[in-house]
Amino acid sequence: MLKKMTIVAITALVAGCTPPADRLAMPALQSQLQLQPRVNSALLRTVSLPTYAAVDEIAVETPAGLIGANQNVFWADDPQRAVTLVLTRNLSDILNIDVGPEPWPFVELADVAVDVRVAQMLAGADGTFRLAGQYYVGGDRIAYRNSTHRFAIAVPMPDLSLGSIAEAQARALLGLSEQIARTLAR
Repeated sequence: MLKKMTIVAITALVAGCTPPADRLAMPALQSQLQLQPRVNSALLRTVSLPTYAAVDEIAVETPAGLIGANQNVFWADDPQRAVTLVLTRNLSDILNIDVGPEPWPFVELADVAVDVRVAQMLAGADGTFRLAGQYYVGGDRIAYRNSTHRFAIAVPMPDLSLGSIAEAQARALLGLSEQIARTLAR
């Protein structure tokens, strides 16, 4: 029993001595696009990310084509939550309507729901950040017809520094926001 308590105490001491990891936030970017949508409100479902992109570590493709992660610096927020909130904010700004994440924060139901499923969100070894997948827009067929859309966005990076990765990811998400906004304005 004493041996177990000693091991637990040493483990706790070592864990307490480990400095917390640094955190990196995506910069907030503004779109110059202003559109008039055919709807008054939109629900953005929680964005689905691939496993490597949904963890705190910042994923980077290695020259061998593997996905590695920086163990010393983490994203400032849960990636799924951060991506969902960035898209929500961008869509609201571009469309000038009520856009909210799940759970829907408003009293009245949304006119449409947007469901984004990301298949790739990765800083490539070739210096290009790639964001690809599909999004779905569902409505009541009066305000908006149900539709499916693919996206493949590539943003060049000057280097593979963490700042370049965060900036490129923010630009890719802004590009996706503009694509979704154009869909809602058709």
